[in-house]
Amino acid sequence: METPVRSVVKAITWQVLGLFTMTTLAWFATGDLVASGSLALSAAFTGLICFFFHERIWARIRWGRIGQ
Repeated sequence: METPVRSVVKAITWQVLGLFTMTTLAWFATGDLVASGSLALSAAFTGLICFFFHERIWARIRWGRIGQ
């Protein structure tokens, strides 16, 4: 099992990568950097929350673990 702080750090680093990717793809699609950034920030915030809870739930599930 991992600590909640580790889950938060993992979620943040993942979302930074996703934020950059989403902004870039949306910018290419729309040509509007401000709209692309807004869309990416909204997706990042939502994804951050979902990822954190997903990780915490899976941290409690023993299925598929080796050892311990």
